[in-house]
Amino acid sequence: MATIFQRFCEAPEALINPCDVIERKAGFPEVCITTFSEGIIKDFVRQNPADVIAGLNTANGALPVYEIEYAGRKLGLFLSRVGAPACVTGLEEIIALGARKIIQFGCCGILDQAAADNRVIIPSSAVRDEGTSYHYIPGSEEICADSAAVDTAVRCMERHKIPYTVGKLWTTDGIYRETQEAIRERKKQGCIAVEMECSASMAVARFRKVPIIQFFYGADSLDSDKWEPRDLTDYGVSLGDKYMAIALECGVID
Repeated sequence: MATIFQRFCEAPEALINPCDVIERKAGFPEVCITTFSEGIIKDFVRQNPADVIAGLNTANGALPVYEIEYAGRKLGLFLSRVGAPACVTGLEEIIALGARKIIQFGCCGILDQAAADNRVIIPSSAVRDEGTSYHYIPGSEEICADSAAVDTAVRCMERHKIPYTVGKLWTTDGIYRETQEAIRERKKQGCIAVEMECSASMAVARFRKVPIIQFFYGADSLDSDKWEPRDLTDYGVSLGDKYMAIALECGVID
């Protein structure tokens, strides 16, 4: 595997590039918000003015990109597909359209209830247990978040008195291979939560030199001998207004 994950190619241009499949759009919002919950997106668009200004197209179907307004500013809003490769493909095309700053949020599994339960989680770093990030930055076990992005998220939480914690996440490609042994190992590394896209999103943002501000909310719990689904299948909809409000504030904070 070292011949794959340890042989990073630094060439900025690939055979197929985002600009080859999607054209830059004049006036495209420089700040874009994205989440993995279709329900949160649909609820927000139903309750607020939103215009479709672009689309992200795959064999899975088309994902609309909306233009919304908040605090007098135009922002983009779109759904990210679950899983690092699909998520990063969407980010690549959003950046090609003209985005210059990304706010990304979604749910995660709690590995350390004492540290993360009932708090918004801001990633300081992520274990790269996925394959996508290795195509964007050299191989390493972890990737650190941009300190300015973490600071922006922290200032937003503190300004609005939202309970939060900053810590390491575990990004994995294998949701059904989170074994007890793997969970124990990640917890020893200091991971407080697990999800599927964080490290890869950090990597593509670094490669494309676009800041990404990320936060996550706990859904299920893996911090015991028995898995606790909790509100995993709610996909954040019950508190969607809260999470969107945080994302909007992160998007406009100076």
